[in-house]
Amino acid sequence: MASRDDTENEAYKGFTNSACPFMPCHRGITRAFNCLFCYCPLMAYDCPGPYTVFTDPQGKPHKDCSDCTLPHDGYRQSWHFIQKGLERPVFWNGCPQTRHRIVQPEDDRSSGP
Repeated sequence: MASRDDTENEAYKGFTNSACPFMPCHRGITRAFNCLFCYCPLMAYDCPGPYTVFTDPQGKPHKDCSDCTLPHDGYRQSWHFIQKGLERPVFWNGCPQTRHRIVQPEDDRSSGP
C-alpha cells in the first residue's frame, strides 16, 4: 500500500453524501461538496473561517460556524484548508472574531476527486 504522499489517487480527500437528509447543509458551495469534514476538526481551534459566537444558558461561549463553507467547497481545496489549520493549531480562546480572516484554499484546476 502506497503512502498518501506517493499516490496519485486523491480519493481520501473527500466525498459527497448526496443521500444525507441535511444536504445541502451549507449554501454557496461552488465546487464538489465535500462531506468529509461534516464536523469540522477546527471547531476547537482559532480558525480563519467566518464564525460568530453565542453564549449557552450556562454562560459558556460557543462558535457557530454555520456560514463557513471552507471545509466543504471542493475536495482538494477543503483538504488543504483543514491540513493547514491543523499544522499549528491554537485553541480558540472563546472570543469573537475581530475581523474576518478568511483564507481561501488554493484554487486547483480540479473540483472533484
